[in-house]
Amino acid sequence: MHRLPFRHPRRLAIAGLAVAAVALAGCTSTPSEAPTGEPDPDATLRLGLVLEPENLDIRHTSGAALEQILIDNVYEGLVTRTQENEIVASLAEDYEISEDGLTYTFTLAEDVTFHGGGELTASDVVATYNEVRNDETLIGHAQLANVTAVDAPDERTVVLTLDEPDQNLLFSLTGPAGLVFDEGDETDLKTAANGTGPFALENWTQGDGLTLARFDDYWGDAPGVATVEVSYIPDFTAGVNAALDGSLDVLTAVQPELSPQLDGQNGFTLTRGATTDKATLAFNNQREPLDDVRVREALRLAIDHDALIEAVGAGATQFGPIPALDPGYEDLSDVAPFDPERAQELLAEAGQEDLSLTLTIPSFYGTTVSTYLVSAFNDIGVDLKVDPVEFGTWLQDVYTNKDYDLSFVLHVEPRDFSNFANPDYYFGYDNPEVQELYAEAMATVDADESAALLAEAARIVAEDHAADWLYTGETITAVGQGVTGFPVDSINSRIDLSPVALSTP
Repeated sequence: MHRLPFRHPRRLAIAGLAVAAVALAGCTSTPSEAPTGEPDPDATLRLGLVLEPENLDIRHTSGAALEQILIDNVYEGLVTRTQENEIVASLAEDYEISEDGLTYTFTLAEDVTFHGGGELTASDVVATYNEVRNDETLIGHAQLANVTAVDAPDERTVVLTLDEPDQNLLFSLTGPAGLVFDEGDETDLKTAANGTGPFALENWTQGDGLTLARFDDYWGDAPGVATVEVSYIPDFTAGVNAALDGSLDVLTAVQPELSPQLDGQNGFTLTRGATTDKATLAFNNQREPLDDVRVREALRLAIDHDALIEAVGAGATQFGPIPALDPGYEDLSDVAPFDPERAQELLAEAGQEDLSLTLTIPSFYGTTVSTYLVSAFNDIGVDLKVDPVEFGTWLQDVYTNKDYDLSFVLHVEPRDFSNFANPDYYFGYDNPEVQELYAEAMATVDADESAALLAEAARIVAEDHAADWLYTGETITAVGQGVTGFPVDSINSRIDLSPVALSTP
């Protein structure tokens, strides 16, 4: 058996909460000011977030908003991941993988209790994972496709058997597919929660926020604050105002153009964190004239990515589907260099010299990106109309119905290259060679070989100009005086609040 290293996330030193080793170019982190007193274990942390979930059912509802606040705080899986996307043990105190990659053996931590009072046993894990395997409506169903059996030899041991190796299985188990639920529990997960995490859900008011309370019977180290009050503030200016008027201790997703209003003001300092947030300009590969690779390439060549990042105020260039923090990344800037003259030639070759397209973009992203694209495309003779919509409308029209020309959203999920190996995804990109390479990358046991195959597939996707990756996002967080341990990196996809402490004067 091959044993993976164990490092429990609750025992990570706060010093580890820093910029990832593979960080964005120019990305820096500024620690918050020294607290004015001792950490207060009874403190309440007031946290401002942007994107609110439509409901709390993380088993049936997709989206980063749920993972961001619920995973590691309310719900836990056998394994989890650090800010640097390193996989570490969680409810499993240890785990082993057989040399052939077909057997995963997990040893459960002891004395784990659900918020509802039930004790965690291997039976809970077996029931949960079998539900995911057998129910196509559950988030993560496809991610457990290679798992043929989930067994419990005893109350503290769980064995997963696969029909072929799956390079992404452990990583998948750090997300909704791997969360463990109390067998037979009848909690209405749309409005309530029953997890094993350091915080229990106290209440949720849709359109406002939610409150997390320290779970006194938590099996690991106690969190640093007693309560977390989360406010959902979709308007970026309103978020800044809430921080400045003393309503918040931490504000995430600070927009670059607004950051000077907070930096050094009222005790706030700013941290800048690495992410896997892919600012994706999606092309509808199934709709004319975007089904012509020459048109897609022309649009990419019209974009000066450095100038766009300067306009946005944060980020790093990304010319392919895999960001720097994910396996398989390589610099693909040679594929689509800024070349408007060549863009015009390609449009002429495609017979699209008088082209008009529509960009569908969720309205909360503001106008910086769309304004830049209108200008850049106008320079090559393309008329770009902008259609700002509510996020729910985007989900229905673009994501579900695939009714769009161009679209822009931040794809924040790490290791999501599978979207380009899925012809049914809203990109509409269908390349059998990419699908075969991705399948081969997932089926190999060797991580380096897998990364090399992913890199090969990513270059093909980039050379097919299946989309444009305008930039890799950078998170700017305003951290108030007295707050320590707040995560810096990857917080659009996951915020572990357990290490956070708050000191008061």
